[in-house]
Amino acid sequence: MIVLSARQTEIVQLVKGNAPITGEQIADLLGLSRPTIRSDLSILVMLGYLDAKPKVGYFPGKVISEEGKSSHLLSDLKVKDVQAMPVIVRETTTVHDAVVTLFLENVGSLIVTDAEGLLLGVVSRKDLLKVTLGNPAAGTMPISLVMTRQPNIITVTPEDTVLDAGRKMLSHQVDSFPVVQKVDGQHGSDKMEVVGRITKTTMVKVLVDYAFHAEY
Repeated sequence: MIVLSARQTEIVQLVKGNAPITGEQIADLLGLSRPTIRSDLSILVMLGYLDAKPKVGYFPGKVISEEGKSSHLLSDLKVKDVQAMPVIVRETTTVHDAVVTLFLENVGSLIVTDAEGLLLGVVSRKDLLKVTLGNPAAGTMPISLVMTRQPNIITVTPEDTVLDAGRKMLSHQVDSFPVVQKVDGQHGSDKMEVVGRITKTTMVKVLVDYAFHAEY
């Protein structure tokens, strides 16, 4: 990937904000002479950052248009488009069995639900490590004694955007979320059915994929 110089980057921004704009006008805004930036303009046109029309001026090129398109698509991407299958255990699962599941599934946390798939809690590697260190009897404990319960569970819905999910991850400093949708509970209360999970690894993969497509 070719890295633009500071001056070339500034030229690109000027064209994006003022197109159509002539080479003389760009030079004036930069406080430079036209010959000084001639090679920069030629390079930017060759790389596709700018388009030039005789007697009209410079316009944003294909590269800039594709970057904008990728950014727009990324902003529209929903959690349901990238979510993975949830790794679920029941609240009666023992700590020992939870540890085994954690490593067999190669995940950082487990989602705890009832028999109907409604969210009860989340248990992480850190939770399991804390309860097992120095406690030989911990293996037989039910996971319900270790898990994080509502309202302390951070969740997302399938219709949330991936960008919003990423902001939540950064804000709450967690590595994964249950993906849930609300269902009507008894006595008018809302319960949440677990329909997926989204992880930091998923977020990184999405960003890398979009960066790749924007570049090429």
